[in-house]
Amino acid sequence: MIILYIIIGMAVVTALPRIIPAIIVDKFMFRDWLNRWLKAIPYAALGALIFPGILTVKSGEPHVGLIGGIVAVILAYFGLNIMFVVIGAIAAVYFLM
Repeated sequence: MIILYIIIGMAVVTALPRIIPAIIVDKFMFRDWLNRWLKAIPYAALGALIFPGILTVKSGEPHVGLIGGIVAVILAYFGLNIMFVVIGAIAAVYFLM
């Protein structure tokens, strides 16, 4: 029974910090420049998570991952489907290795 209380407690502690800001932010109207800045945060976080992995695709040869990343950026710039972007980047790295 104590394990059930622990699981419920952990669920509440995890959910509250996610739910409360969503409820509070929904009630405010932000200026346009702040909205643009807030919308850029997920892309910046994603870039920060992906870039170190790009540099370590092949040990001792960071250019392989960089070229794969550049291919992905170019394909995404042209508005291709995400599957084609991923497959294109994987193919570029595969042929370079």
